[in-house]
Amino acid sequence: MRINDEITIQDWELTESFTRASGPGGQNVNKVSTAVELRFEAARSPALTPAVKQRLKRLAGRRWSADGALLLRVEDTRSQARNREIARERLAEMIRQALVAPRRRIATKPTYGSQRRRLEGKTRRGAIKSLRGRVDGEGE
Repeated sequence: MRINDEITIQDWELTESFTRASGPGGQNVNKVSTAVELRFEAARSPALTPAVKQRLKRLAGRRWSADGALLLRVEDTRSQARNREIARERLAEMIRQALVAPRRRIATKPTYGSQRRRLEGKTRRGAIKSLRGRVDGEGE
């Protein structure tokens, strides 16, 4: 399975199993195993770098198993073949997302003007609050 020009997933890394799907399909749902569970051995994959594997693990969330496999379950359509295609497309898209390294944040300093405005706002707010409270000399 080709992800992009550099990365190709080998057949041994993918395992498909088929189960009965829930949802619409009439009697077909009770007879035919159309749901696809695609298992990708991500942790053992030689095609992915450790950094990409780490990002893929974060993207996968609960779909990442304890033994380092990515599990995708698809039961969107009544067709087993179409569900297989969808599962493979989702896996490829997830790997493509993991390939993009997030840009590093560049620390910046607040401008002098913004610091001054913030402090003036705080001073103004403090003055308003100091006017609240008990007033002396009234109501005696």
